Amino acid sequence: MAKNTCSNLELPNKLLEGIATFGSDSVLDAVRSRGLAEILDENDELSKFRQDFLFPKVNTAPKFAVKSHGEETIYLCGNSLGLQPKRTREYVQEELDKWAECGVEGHFTKIRPWVTIDELCVNTMAKIVGAKPIEVAIMNSLTVNLHLMMTTFYRPNAQRFKIIIEGKAFPSDVIAVESQIREKGFNPDDALVKIATREGENNLRTEDIIEAIREHRDNLALVLLGGLQYYTGQAFQMESVAKAISEIAPEAKFGVDLAHAVGNMELHLHDWGVDFACWCTYKYLNSGPGSIGGCFVHERYAHKGKELQRHAGWWGHRKSDRFDMAETFIPSAGAFGWQLSNPPVLPLAALRASLEIFDEAGMANLRNKSINLTRYLEVLLHVCLPQGICKVITPGFDRYQERGCQLSLTFSIAMEKVHSIIEREGVVCDLRKPNVMRIAPCPLYNSYVDVFDFVKILAKGIEECSKE
Repeated sequence: MAKNTCSNLELPNKLLEGIATFGSDSVLDAVRSRGLAEILDENDELSKFRQDFLFPKVNTAPKFAVKSHGEETIYLCGNSLGLQPKRTREYVQEELDKWAECGVEGHFTKIRPWVTIDELCVNTMAKIVGAKPIEVAIMNSLTVNLHLMMTTFYRPNAQRFKIIIEGKAFPSDVIAVESQIREKGFNPDDALVKIATREGENNLRTEDIIEAIREHRDNLALVLLGGLQYYTGQAFQMESVAKAISEIAPEAKFGVDLAHAVGNMELHLHDWGVDFACWCTYKYLNSGPGSIGGCFVHERYAHKGKELQRHAGWWGHRKSDRFDMAETFIPSAGAFGWQLSNPPVLPLAALRASLEIFDEAGMANLRNKSINLTRYLEVLLHVCLPQGICKVITPGFDRYQERGCQLSLTFSIAMEKVHSIIEREGVVCDLRKPNVMRIAPCPLYNSYVDVFDFVKILAKGIEECSKE
């Protein structure tokens, strides 16, 4: 098939432009055809990166003749765990070989000395989150980093002690926040403000977040939001929230949990003026299960040194004399000053394997494809499924700035049964209680054909479930 001359972003826009209006039978027939997905894939400049990843194989006996035993699954679960890059095994093995051959001297070899191995990931990670390298450290895990950041940036007093979070935030965030409030001598019933959605709505309105900031401005110490809500898939308007805090409650701090936003959305943490952010790297950043986390601290705090209260460890000490083994702590400049221990080499090797692919693809290009890939998913769900069975609770395409890869679906029939059927047919996605199925086509490795085949299987699964 000859390539269209339109750009990676223009072609899907041209083909999908009129589809959302569902204006004619011929348009609907085209949408329901696998041929459209194939055209979109043929003209996708990022499709080459799919071959850089390992897909789980179908290990069941599908009935719908879309997938067969032993074929690649339709993997739509990068929101929970990203796929393994093919180069990961090689990069990890290189460090294992170094350990075998060099022992402790591996810390100071000429090629990738372990003593600075985390720094190999910092520049690319800084680009992904919209930061300067001095603002980023690769360390610990997400909730550990949240605690470290709140030790520094949640310093309540009798006047200013409240924390605002979104209602139904990820449970680990709520647990961490409540424990910080108690540790500082306050009661979560008084200090924790959860912003609820309006009655009958699934997503928080930015104006309601800002209104909560205004309402609690005299007592507000910290606003902590998810960059993208894990359950609904809503991306919060972080720039608007940061601006509101600076204008309405300038003494309050702003922190963000980027677990579902990093590697998914275009981020500009430095320019937005966010005080701190934390993230994991095993979802959209594909570093492996339970792998290392990341942390952002704005440059305005880079040289504050001992002015800032923190939980400190020797790896956060300045590098120039860290190995002098002095007992006086002098923090490194920037986010490195919050490091506690020496970096874990094998998770960092796995992370480097994935970040190299991000460097090659470019975050802006990935976001452009993601916008169209998720739009295509949304259109297919609308035209291929029976009315009233499946509902998308993530903001729609008219608010695409408020969503990333993920669409969250609810069902009027037994969701667990539907999931069991499509899982049998080779689809990998996840459920979150009480009633959401999360579908996340990732632009690095998912195709338009993946999306088409998923919706075809889902339609057949709904039909089979409805007959029982």
